[in-house]
Amino acid sequence: MRRLVLLLTLTGCRWGPGVRPTSWVYWLQEADPDTLSIMGFDLVVMDYSRDGTEAGEYSREEIEGIGKPALAYLSIGEAEDYRFYWREEWGESPPGWLGEENPEWPGNYVVRYWEDGWRRIVFSYLRRIVSEGFSGVYLDKIDSYEYWADSLGEREAALRMARLVSEISDSCRAWRGGDCTVIPQNGEGILDHAPYVLGKVSGWAFEDVLYGEEAEVRLAHVRRLVGLGKVVLSVEYIYDGDRGKVEEYYKEARGMGMVPYAADTSRELDRPVIVPGIQPPP
Repeated sequence: MRRLVLLLTLTGCRWGPGVRPTSWVYWLQEADPDTLSIMGFDLVVMDYSRDGTEAGEYSREEIEGIGKPALAYLSIGEAEDYRFYWREEWGESPPGWLGEENPEWPGNYVVRYWEDGWRRIVFSYLRRIVSEGFSGVYLDKIDSYEYWADSLGEREAALRMARLVSEISDSCRAWRGGDCTVIPQNGEGILDHAPYVLGKVSGWAFEDVLYGEEAEVRLAHVRRLVGLGKVVLSVEYIYDGDRGKVEEYYKEARGMGMVPYAADTSRELDRPVIVPGIQPPP
């Protein structure tokens, strides 16, 4: 199995020459392309829109003007009620693929991500992202497969999510006419059931992997990905003005081969966190 995984890794998504990131910024709300263009981060993760809505979409010129790889956030395991695809009537008469509201994030709804209605929305969304000039996508809510594990079985739920990630990667590369950077966030458990996904993605991102629950189990995946040469992004929501916390986090994350980003404890991702001399690197 290890030989197969290595082969898939070598033939999958690659970072272009000189762009493998050693730093990154995660800024979703009201991100400013001009500000991002002068910041010393190697990689940008942002929304495709200033405020998430269709009216706030960035232009291709704005995204290309950032001057470094920029990935667009795309939730594929939950629907968001402020996006271009949302219909007001779904409150009373939801489509069959739309599930329950996430109690931790009002306005976000778990979806049956394998159903055609949702898939059409995802690929329509992906088209918008590609047309804006993004280098690729940052896929969130991969871990929604866990929600469906009781009804589908964990393996089947994971395989259905893996299939969607794989098809997004293939479509993005085809539509961009070449490479597309694809970074899933969390949900790394799908790799236990579908290791072929490693050949479809450029790396993986982890929230709360050092200080969150089940750290040891999750760090085993980090070590595996780093060992295979994948870029591993880490975000920890620890910044409260304490420089020492950030220094400790950076030392630990980099020691494991991850690319760290210290985000604000609010978890809002509504501004870039700057820690002089550390983030971005000098």
